[in-house]
Amino acid sequence: MSKIAFVGLGNMGGPMAANLVKAGHEVRGFDLSETSVKAAAETGVKASGALAEAVSDAECVITMLPKGQHVTAVWTDLTTLIPEGTLVIDCSTIDVENARKAHELADVMNCISLDAPVSGGTGGAAAGTLTFMVGGSEKAFALGKPILEAMGKKIVHCGDAGAGQAAKICNNMILGISMIGVCEAFGLAEKLGLSHQALFDVASTSSGQCWSLTTYCPVPGPVPTSPANNDYKPGFAAALMLKDLTLSQEAAKQSGAATPLGAHAAELYAEFEKTGHGADDFSAIIQMLRGKASGTS
Repeated sequence: MSKIAFVGLGNMGGPMAANLVKAGHEVRGFDLSETSVKAAAETGVKASGALAEAVSDAECVITMLPKGQHVTAVWTDLTTLIPEGTLVIDCSTIDVENARKAHELADVMNCISLDAPVSGGTGGAAAGTLTFMVGGSEKAFALGKPILEAMGKKIVHCGDAGAGQAAKICNNMILGISMIGVCEAFGLAEKLGLSHQALFDVASTSSGQCWSLTTYCPVPGPVPTSPANNDYKPGFAAALMLKDLTLSQEAAKQSGAATPLGAHAAELYAEFEKTGHGADDFSAIIQMLRGKASGTS
């Protein structure tokens, strides 16, 4: 059993912390939202009213926060709150630059650090089946892996500092692009009089097969568990997809990589969010694309 401080108990962090409790760890949680803290307390997480209280005596500190500046702000505070040798893990999805800054702050503290963003959404967080993409030293990965295994099914060491974030934004750029492609194909099929099921039966067993089609099919029917069968309730919200695509484009600009499809996908999701659909599942973008086809958008 480890003493773990969990900072950020929102839709993802709350159930992740709960799974650490289930695995037998002693978990203290902190969040600026009292509602989130109370919800976590109901799962066995010990509520803390301040960051200093949460990290007191912690062997490991985990952060799960909205943006890079939030992560670096909290890790800056940690420099005066935790002892040398503490394992610090960030599971947020943030830009690579801030992820590396966080590692630098850990070095100042003489602490061991990992960037470990996740894939799998709120369902995976609750079920403990997340995939962790991990950046950091071999030593840090070896120390952190048993803790991450309490929250996830697949733990992948992607490389040194920032590599986890790099893998996450590359993966989600693929996801955003592929979902738009699948949506466009179903839109075309509808215009050509082809049924949803017929296209699914062909594409899911042919060269068009992809996760966006076989697991998250954007039309009702073929995949009963997809958000399309639940009025496009997320799932993975369109606003979060836009966040990840924006991160990918920032990284592309900084690194000089050519990502024209990633850039266009970001533009489409930005348009979708502006029309009030940021809280819908990202697969709901098919509705906007249908509107474009009929000239109603």
